Amino acid sequence: MWIPLAAALLASTVQAEPLTYAAALRLAESAAPTLQASALRIDAAQATEQAAGRLPDPKLSLGMENVPVSGPYAGRWDAAEMTMARVGLMQEVPNAGRRRAATATAQAETQMAIADTDLQRRRVRVATALAWIDLAYAERRLAVLDQLVDGLKPLWEGLSAGVESGSARPAAGLEPTRLRAEFDNRRSALVAEVTQARASLTRWTGAVNPMAAGEPPYAEIEPADLRARIADHPALQLLAAATQRAKADVAGARAARRPDWGVEVMYGRRDPMFGDMVSAAVTVSLPLFASQRQDPVIAARTAQASRARLLEADMRRELDASLEADLATYAANHDQWLRAKDVLVPIAEQMAQLEIASYSAGRADYSNLVEAFTDLADTKLAALDREALVARDGARIVLTYGSDNP
Repeated sequence: MWIPLAAALLASTVQAEPLTYAAALRLAESAAPTLQASALRIDAAQATEQAAGRLPDPKLSLGMENVPVSGPYAGRWDAAEMTMARVGLMQEVPNAGRRRAATATAQAETQMAIADTDLQRRRVRVATALAWIDLAYAERRLAVLDQLVDGLKPLWEGLSAGVESGSARPAAGLEPTRLRAEFDNRRSALVAEVTQARASLTRWTGAVNPMAAGEPPYAEIEPADLRARIADHPALQLLAAATQRAKADVAGARAARRPDWGVEVMYGRRDPMFGDMVSAAVTVSLPLFASQRQDPVIAARTAQASRARLLEADMRRELDASLEADLATYAANHDQWLRAKDVLVPIAEQMAQLEIASYSAGRADYSNLVEAFTDLADTKLAALDREALVARDGARIVLTYGSDNP
């Protein structure tokens, strides 16, 4: 038997998994693959930091020296006085500035990984919060519409009876069918909104067929506190760590102007009649052409460091501006929601009741009644839309600019 798509989608709510707002945030943090990937990046950066600035591995040198290749002793390594088997150990020692720069770079990479993880966590929490709020209010809109339709059924039945008795025009008998179709269209759209919001919440939490449970969040907006927390925003911390890495790169480039050195110790094994030999050597790099090699690199790293500082300053401006814009939007939506809830909805309800009374007294026709109830549905759904905007704005502001706690 054919089942309408909307009915099939709503039937799935029987197996829905109730999920509160706070539980959704916790579940998203524990289940989001992006956060798990970011945690692995921190592990990798911390492991790299442990090795940064260490001396390179020593090198083992093995060889044969002074083996005759001509003359009476050609090919005999034990016949010539200077022929010997050699084993040596070499250790390269980069200068201290280069090692300090490598350590600073690794530390900055760790801080970048931590800041990026915090930023990803906030994004996941914001997306989860908005998905939960969208689902909660989509379900509420659907319930409000169903309640209004249920309230119209007695009127539809009364009109049908009036047509049968002859007190109402025959054409009026078609009006309930038309109105039902219009409300069914709106219901289908709301069912789609519920399904879309549920899919979005599943994407972030992994919950199977979730259903919003409990009350929507009420955000306590404290503008002064939020402004004070801008400096701790992960996006700003990420760029601050990038600036520190750029500074470490400059220090490393400058350290390349100073010599590196190395040491080598060698033991040579010869024929016993000649005796063994020990050698030692020190190598020193000579950055003699700094203007053509090291200086251009220093200039490039310095420019990159300046760029990092400017990007950090620009991010601070962007966050400040975004917060002020979001606060203004929240205030406007909050005022509009209060007017819709406290003024517009009560007026629409009173008008619907007055039209019912007028219709019962014969002073209004069915079209006036339809218009009043259609306006009531529009007003109630619009009020829920504004309430959802306030909830979305509040959650997004608190989770974006506030602390990482639910």
